[in-house]
Amino acid sequence: MPNISTESVNTTIAPSQPASSPSASMPKDTATIFNPAKPTATPVQSSTDSVQPYHHKANHNQNRSIEQSSDVVAAASAKATAATMNAPVNAAPKIGFVSLGCPKALVDSERIITELSRDGYQVASDYEGADLVVVNTCGFIESAVQESLDAIGEAISKNGKVIVTGCLGKEADKIREMHPAVLAVTGAHAYDEVITAVSQHVPKPNRSQDANYDPKIDLINEAGIKLTPSHYAYLKISEGCNHRCTFCIIPSLRGDLVSRPIDSVMNEALALKNAGVKELLIISQDTSAYGLDLKYRTSFWNGMPLKSKFYDLCQALNDLSIWVRLHYVYPYPHVDKVVELMGEKKLLPYLDIPFQHASHRILKAMKRPAHSENTLARIKAWREICPDIVIRSTFVVGFPGETEEDFQCLLDWLVEARLDRVGAFTYSEVEGAVANDLPNHVPEDVKQERYERLMTLQQDISAQKLQEKVGKTLMVLVDEIDSEEGIAICRSYADAPEIDGHVYVDDITAQVKVGQFLTVTIDDASEYDLFASYKG
Repeated sequence: MPNISTESVNTTIAPSQPASSPSASMPKDTATIFNPAKPTATPVQSSTDSVQPYHHKANHNQNRSIEQSSDVVAAASAKATAATMNAPVNAAPKIGFVSLGCPKALVDSERIITELSRDGYQVASDYEGADLVVVNTCGFIESAVQESLDAIGEAISKNGKVIVTGCLGKEADKIREMHPAVLAVTGAHAYDEVITAVSQHVPKPNRSQDANYDPKIDLINEAGIKLTPSHYAYLKISEGCNHRCTFCIIPSLRGDLVSRPIDSVMNEALALKNAGVKELLIISQDTSAYGLDLKYRTSFWNGMPLKSKFYDLCQALNDLSIWVRLHYVYPYPHVDKVVELMGEKKLLPYLDIPFQHASHRILKAMKRPAHSENTLARIKAWREICPDIVIRSTFVVGFPGETEEDFQCLLDWLVEARLDRVGAFTYSEVEGAVANDLPNHVPEDVKQERYERLMTLQQDISAQKLQEKVGKTLMVLVDEIDSEEGIAICRSYADAPEIDGHVYVDDITAQVKVGQFLTVTIDDASEYDLFASYKG
């Protein structure tokens, strides 16, 4: 079965995904960061004490423990030369890596690990074997802050030499007050600062001092080292955000929108494809705003002029002939043209859009850049353009000032919108967020009760929509093989990894491998998952 992982909401701790198994009516356990096999979550109880299953995770959280980081890097280095593989285990210093938070943070971790590996460092598999530990933190809300502080404390207690980076790095004084032993603190996407801090405390390997040492630079492909399975990867196209949502502090953590030139994005995308990636997950804080800060500047890639613009990027990515999945898209009017590409089967017909609420009053208090009636009309138009489109979203329950009328507006909106994938979380204060000072905060028990009502409603919607797929054929991508049960654990175009549901394929042959595409027939459906057969 799939590895259990922790999950967060916009880099915060949140309810876990529903169990992806034939018994999908039970909630999936959540693992701790440093013991992925250890369940810690408690099922949500409804007012009638019946167990309510969670729906899809509210948002991606790509936590990686020190062991998980090492395992992935080891796999990425499997093609190393015999000389390097046979080198003494102490041929180069070892750096442990703990990565917390969202996919944007995971990409930062991947880049840092890649650069450290190119400098000749090895990645440690445990605290005791590391010469130093880097903790990439999350700092979006207080529960995520506490998780990061706990992770720093564990690294210090088990190793002693710790460098802190990531979103929480902006709160250096808070980190040093609680953990004065940390060696250095840097902010988010501070790659060079982390590399410099590591080399100051653990000098780079010197080949002249070790004849057996062979640097890895020629062993790392252009795509770099990824902390995801080899068949999919996150591609970050920009940093920061220009919105000023009252519940969010991302601009203060990561700054305003800064887009990568389109040639840089496409070079990485091509390198990932050449490395065997079958699916690209496009991420940023606001993917549909890509290129705005560059004034859609034209660059040349592969001999062709391309504008650094959302639509142009989507067109260019289509030319790679692999799955392209769009995350964190705002429902701007120009997204309509991208949906047309989906209708032409040039992109996966999947949009991850953080609507957050439906009440006009609450959306205004949140300072969200869209209104509910506009989004309903846009969703209807998108489905006319591309009938197969799948829309996932996240919603905040119990925002300050939310009344029962506001909440009922959200429920009514969901009934009309009939979204395919929905995650929700109860509002939690974020240090530095404007929403903290809003009046009429909602009691915790009311937040929880509303959360359960929303998820119960959405469970019914999800079950109905998945039941409509029974009898149809779908192309799926194999994520994992359960050899004991003879089952392939897969995803369709409707399922993002580690956040949405699965397609379980029975009676597979030994020829079916991870990363392979299969055409399957859907035989059954649960609230969140599909069950299929494969004829080979």
